[in-house]
Amino acid sequence: MLAAMSTASLPPSSQATAVSRDRGDACPGSLRLHTADDGALARVRVPGGVLTVPQAEVLADVADQLGDGELHLTSRGNVQLRGLRDDCGARLAGSLDPAGLLPSRGHERARNIVASPLSGLDGRGVRDVRPWLSALDESLCASEAARALSGRFLFALDDGRGDVAGLGADVTVRAVKDGGALLVTGSADEALRVSGDEAPRAALLAAEAFLEVLRETGAQVWRVDELSLSPGELTHVIRSRLTGAGIDCVPAPNDRATAEGPPLGVIGAALSVHAPLGLLTSRQWRTVTRVAAGVGAGELRLTPWRGIVVPAPGTSTATAADALARLAGTGLVTDASSPWLRVGACIGRPGCGRSRSDVRADAADALAGAGRSPLPLYWSGCERRCGRPRGDRIDVVAAPEGGYRIGMVAQGRPARTAALDDPSLLAATLAAVTS
Repeated sequence: MLAAMSTASLPPSSQATAVSRDRGDACPGSLRLHTADDGALARVRVPGGVLTVPQAEVLADVADQLGDGELHLTSRGNVQLRGLRDDCGARLAGSLDPAGLLPSRGHERARNIVASPLSGLDGRGVRDVRPWLSALDESLCASEAARALSGRFLFALDDGRGDVAGLGADVTVRAVKDGGALLVTGSADEALRVSGDEAPRAALLAAEAFLEVLRETGAQVWRVDELSLSPGELTHVIRSRLTGAGIDCVPAPNDRATAEGPPLGVIGAALSVHAPLGLLTSRQWRTVTRVAAGVGAGELRLTPWRGIVVPAPGTSTATAADALARLAGTGLVTDASSPWLRVGACIGRPGCGRSRSDVRADAADALAGAGRSPLPLYWSGCERRCGRPRGDRIDVVAAPEGGYRIGMVAQGRPARTAALDDPSLLAATLAAVTS
């Protein structure tokens, strides 16, 4: 049982922010569509970002037949479809279900799992996490309790390289060299060391322990770091649940990691590309699927950094180079020096009625200046900053009076802001807030 909930403030080292949600979770899914200014929006969960070629082809068909012909990659490796008709819900589900994209309708919004995109492909990492991914998704869909997880709750499966371990997931499992794994909840300082073979089951039990805490305390939150608990309290509950399930676990320091996406180009037995602002037309998407089919692996992996990894085991150097050139020819980024790798944006106008600007067009106009920024830039149409990344960055936020306000978000540095009236003057304005 959980001890009485503490109201003590969290230590400065924690990133946790206690909140209370006064409304239900309205996070969109494949079955629960969100109404936007450009039509209905569906968010299709793609655990680990892994799609077979037939599944990817279905998404392109749906985008063309029911939506605006575009596919948007999210920061969790999922796919958003926009411009959908309000009455297309049944047709959408009827397309996704036979393709295996709706294995459980009761869990479709809870299947938020990111995984190291290059796991098993480039010789790095401690272990291939694909078996973990399959096991966790299967057990998640079989858990009656997990139906109560919010659409924002996130699992991360890290193969030991530390990429997705830095994404701030609610439950992170990170492989370690001796065959074990570190289980971490939220931004906790302490991890639990478990057997690598038990890692997927331990991850699900940790999520169920979180739900147990919500039931016993009446807390109305969606994510682990929103809980008002004293340090280590949730870890204690999880440890008791794991022990009761026959999983050995011992406390260990949380080996913190910095999120970093895969490099671009031919990487080991894979091709890696980036989609500017996370957007692909159905034409671009279909080229990716044809390349994926042609190199023999028959799958693609969407990354949390709005990129795509195409496994290409056994492909010759010349064939891989030709395939990469085909992807670059569609406008996807294959050059590691491209400023697009440092630029992100919310949907902006006309898709969002709250946005004050067409932030994506302005971000494109200011691309040359973005290349001079010491930090990634994120353009937002309003103060909500939807989709903003974690970590140090430059926020470019549309101002009520017109133009933008630019501010640096960086630990250990004083906050500075400046006005940007013309996106073409981005480089000069950046100097004012970063110097």
